[in-house]
Amino acid sequence: MTQAERDRLVALKKAKRKLITQREAAEELGLSIRQVKRLLKALRERGDKAVIHGLCGRPSNHHLDEEVRQSAIAILSQEVYRGFKPTLASEYLAKRHDIVVSRETVRQWMRAAGLWRSQKQRIREVHLFRARRERCGELVQWDTSDHDWLEGRGPRIYLIAMIDDATSRLYARFVASDSTEENMRTLWGYVERYGRPLAFYTDKASLFRTTPKTYRKSTHLRRDEREELPPTQIGRALRELDITWIAAHSPQAKGRVERSFQTAQDRLVKGLRIAGVKTLEEANRYLDTDFLPWWNSTLAVEPAHADDAHRSWAGRYDLAAILSQVATRQVKNDYTIQFASQRYQIHRTSVCVGLRGSIVRVEHRMDGQIAVRFGERYLTVSLIVETVPVTRPSKAAAPERPGPQHKGRSKWMDSFRLNRAPSLDKAIEISNASS
Repeated sequence: MTQAERDRLVALKKAKRKLITQREAAEELGLSIRQVKRLLKALRERGDKAVIHGLCGRPSNHHLDEEVRQSAIAILSQEVYRGFKPTLASEYLAKRHDIVVSRETVRQWMRAAGLWRSQKQRIREVHLFRARRERCGELVQWDTSDHDWLEGRGPRIYLIAMIDDATSRLYARFVASDSTEENMRTLWGYVERYGRPLAFYTDKASLFRTTPKTYRKSTHLRRDEREELPPTQIGRALRELDITWIAAHSPQAKGRVERSFQTAQDRLVKGLRIAGVKTLEEANRYLDTDFLPWWNSTLAVEPAHADDAHRSWAGRYDLAAILSQVATRQVKNDYTIQFASQRYQIHRTSVCVGLRGSIVRVEHRMDGQIAVRFGERYLTVSLIVETVPVTRPSKAAAPERPGPQHKGRSKWMDSFRLNRAPSLDKAIEISNASS
């Protein structure tokens, strides 16, 4: 009998002995008068056990069978469920094994079986809270995670994620490398699906910003006095799409996308493991059909304003031209250009006034095609196939002349000096004779 039950028994016995009224007993116990009457009747019939709950010592009416608990523990003990936490474990038990139990029940089962242990929350550095943007599309956080997503079952892949700041709506793709081309492909997919956001929020990686080279002589210059560096390919593409680029000064500044990676590194990794994903294509298929729909239906929130800040791109922007590797080249006198160690000839139909010696824009597009633009007009070009010169066989080497080591002396210098000068003594004798 607990202390609360003892206190209740004391109040009921005082009411039974008429020391207090039933109304006073009800006020003391926080019960209704009718309930006090029921307890007094039970006290006369069953004695002091009347204050003890009738289910005390008996299993609950909602008690699950022991077989269900053992089956759930056996499932969660498998290797594929390694590292699952109670919330995710309860979801997979209901979705894949038809064992519908609350996450708190699963938590108690896993803790008793040694499959999960709660961890104390560490006190972390507190950063200033930044309120969400009010409209969807005002700000999109963009980052890449190089986590071991396939856990060694396949090639190393990267996850590029774009999460809306106002709604936490997520768009992501698995890629083979964190390169400019793969980031442009992800940007292309986002713009095609949702439109052009007002701004992207990223880190200061070299994909988005050209790293300045500061020399000792220029250290005295202020930042605004230094020469502006040309943009990267992604920076140029964002400018042409009229999208503002904002650089984050710390990982905490873009905490929304960083926290999304923490969730993905827990739930997405385990989902890929359960699905047996081993390739990049299978990973993107699982991402589109399972993880992203779950995220956007469960974790996304409603914005403060229902207006969508995304802007349309169709009809005004050529994504194939903008999202490409762009360079500039000078047209030579024979109306050719040099690009990627190859020469291209501009067709006669595209030749116009002022083209020779001018600067043209060369676009190396994602489909492998080369497009050349002069002003607002595209030129027709063709690749010049360089002919390989025919190498003639070299002449046979002349036979080696016999050297000193061969028998016989060479006579080629016998007649080299026909008119030799007299010796010194002879010359003196001749000089004295003539005098």
